[in-house]
Order: sequence, then C-alpha cells, then structure tokens
Amino acid sequence: MALRPIASATIIVAGTNGKGSVVALLEAIYLAAGYSVGSYTSPHLVRYNERVHLNGEEVLDQDLCHAFEAVEAAREQTALTYFEFGTLAAAYILQSQKLDVAILEVGLGGRLDAVNLFDADIAIVTGIDVDHSDWLGKDRESIGYEKAGIFRTGKTAICGDAKPPSSVIDRATEVGAELSLQGRDFSFQCRQHDCQFDGAGLSWAGLPPPALTGQHQQLNLGTALMAVGSLQASLPVTRAQAAKAIAMTTVAGRFQRVHSQPEVVLDVAHNPQAISALARTCFETPVTGNTLAVVGMMQDKAIEDALAALAESIDHWYLASLPPPRGADAAVLKNTLEHIGIKKPVGEFTDVSSAYHAALSDAQPQDRVLVFGSFVTVGAIMHELG
Repeated sequence: MALRPIASATIIVAGTNGKGSVVALLEAIYLAAGYSVGSYTSPHLVRYNERVHLNGEEVLDQDLCHAFEAVEAAREQTALTYFEFGTLAAAYILQSQKLDVAILEVGLGGRLDAVNLFDADIAIVTGIDVDHSDWLGKDRESIGYEKAGIFRTGKTAICGDAKPPSSVIDRATEVGAELSLQGRDFSFQCRQHDCQFDGAGLSWAGLPPPALTGQHQQLNLGTALMAVGSLQASLPVTRAQAAKAIAMTTVAGRFQRVHSQPEVVLDVAHNPQAISALARTCFETPVTGNTLAVVGMMQDKAIEDALAALAESIDHWYLASLPPPRGADAAVLKNTLEHIGIKKPVGEFTDVSSAYHAALSDAQPQDRVLVFGSFVTVGAIMHELG
C-alpha cells in the first residue's frame, strides 16, 4: 500500500548510537537555510511532546491529542503497539504541515520498525552496536542488516559507522540502494578550530567544530552533511547556513553539562559503544578532581560490557535501581562491578534521585558527577532540575 509522502523530502535515521544527534543536526541545518522542518524522535526524556517538532518547537498538547483521536478513530479493530500508535500520530501531524523536510528517527531496528512504513528519500544508518539483542540479533552483522532494512531501491543510503558490518553493504546491494560510506565517500575532519567536510560534490572548509561534545560527534556531523549534500539539487544549503547550525546545535542528554562546581554531566549512553564514546569524551575533557558516577540501567542491556567500558574513569559509583519490569536493580549493577574486578567505593540506592543527591553531597567543587546508563536515568534528573 502506497502511503502519502510526509514532506517534500523525507529522511529516515536508524542506528544504535548517534540517531538523535544526526536528527538534531539536520533539523538545525535546514531551519538555518529557511526551510519548514518537522521531526519525530524517541524516546522522550521528560515530556512526550519532545518526540514531535515543528520548525524546531515541540508540538502542542492539543495537536497531539487531535492526532491521537484521529488514529484511534481510523484504527477501528486493529491493535496497535504504543510505538505504532505514536508513530502514526506523528505522521498525521507532520503530513498536515506541508513541510519541506521531515526527519524520522527509527525506534528499534529498522526493517520491522513502524517508521519503515514510509519511504525515505535519504536513508541513514548511524553507529551500530549490540543492543536489543532479543529482537535484532546477537552480533553487529545481524543488527546491521535489520537497520539497513530502511534502504530503498534507487534511493540514497548513507552509513555513518566508521567500520560498518558487511551486512549493511550487502543489504544496499540487495535492494539496489545508492550507498555512501563514512571515510570512503565522505568525511568530516577537524584540525584545532577549523573543520572540513568533503562528500556529495561538496568541499566545505572553514567549518566550526560541532557544539556537541566528543570526537564521535564528528562522525555524526559528517553523516548529516552527507545527507544535506545529497539533497542539494532540491534543497540547497550554503556553507554559511550549515556553519551557523553546526556551531549552535546541542542535544539534551548528550554530554550535557547542567551544573558547575561540581560539574554535573548528563548522558543517555546505555550500551558498550556509546559508553566507550562517553569514556573517551571524559578523557578529552578532564576535571582536576574525582568522577562520581550515578548509574541506572535496563536489565536487557549488555551491562557488564557497558560498565567495563567506563570503569577506569570512575572513582566512586552510586548505583540506582530503575523501575520494574525492565529496570535493573542496584544490586545487579553492584554484582556486575564486583565480577569485573572494580575495587572503587560503591553505594546502592532505591532510585535515581537518591543516588544523585548522595553523589552531590559527597562531591567537591573540582569533581564531576556523571549521570548515565539510560534515558530513564537522565530523564529523572532532568525532570528534577526542571
């Protein structure tokens, strides 16, 4: 069944890590260029409205409610999951706006995800790691194939993973998509305060480094700019417009500094690849004092590999239980740390707020309090901070 296009151009973004950053960068670049832009992301941190943006602003409550009512009426006896219902409501809102660009983030995987109902003019797969193994497979090859399920025949496909599994390339060949790879077909590189993008016929020098913190964000920015370059014929963007967006774009919960003395950093990293990137960012941006980690994770994550990736950077652990049924108990996190041989002090807490306030109480002005492990963990603190 053919579905009515959501916008003049539709970009779909899948991947394990980096999806939210790529969506935010694309949204900012096209807004800076004067286009009407809508986006759909998940999950949210504090408010459901975060999931749907119209021209950079969260959708209003009344617009969401109207869309929910429309989906409920249309589905009749068809059962829908929470995510399917929300995706259809988001599409209803975006289609009503006559947008120049719609940017849709896949929720889980790609091939069977509700977002894959829609055909992408540009299909992006970002960093790929082992996550949601019960649904997507036990290794990067299996997971990569699922995520590349958003590729379309004759359409542009972009992979932002620096070392993509061969399954992504195989899937592009299988469906006849026009695949561009990070490092082979495009690149974004910074030297001190001067960066350059090359790809899709563009060679833009003198770009600012991304406002997003961490070396891995350069890969995400290169991926976003490759999509922009691929759409230049229909949606032209100047180097100056892109530079303006690059210099100002941040994303909530991605190495987000919310306090100083002590420094408090919120990061939604929750799998080994993302937490390894978080560890590198901590190393690149050191503090003179200790690092106190407030951690809460879901029990279906690769907890041992994830915690091990950051273990050397942490001086004191504050472990929080997350709500059942998916949330891991603090005792499980403690047992995991013991299993991998961590000798640093460990505290167990019944919830994220208790762990966070204990860490703040213990922290000295020169220390860093690092909150990570789940959108739920970071969302709890963001809600508390208002």
